[in-house]
Amino acid sequence: MVYIASWDDFVEKSVQLFRADPEKTRYAMKYRHCDGNLVLKVTDDKECIKFKTDQSQDAKKMEKFNNIFFTMMARGPEVADKRRAGFQPNSFGLQKNFG
Repeated sequence: MVYIASWDDFVEKSVQLFRADPEKTRYAMKYRHCDGNLVLKVTDDKECIKFKTDQSQDAKKMEKFNNIFFTMMARGPEVADKRRAGFQPNSFGLQKNFG
C-alpha cells in the first residue's frame, strides 16, 4: 500500500488504475472520528493506493472524486478526462429535471 501525498497525483493514479481494469477496481473511504483522519483507498487487488488527510476542506475534493468514479462506472472510463477539471454537470449532458 502506497500513500500518495498529493491529491492530484492520487486522482490521476486512481483513474489510471480504473482504466486498466474497470471490472476489478474498487475504492473505499474510511473516516476515524477519534483521529479526525479520512483515508481513501483504491485497489484492483494487484496495486493499492491511498490518500490520507485530516483537513476538513478535503471533504469537497472527496465529493468530486466520488462524482468522477460514479461517472466512470456508469458511462465508461473515457469520461474521466472531462470530469477531472471540476464538477460541471451540464457540460456532460446531465440536465436537472425538476418538474
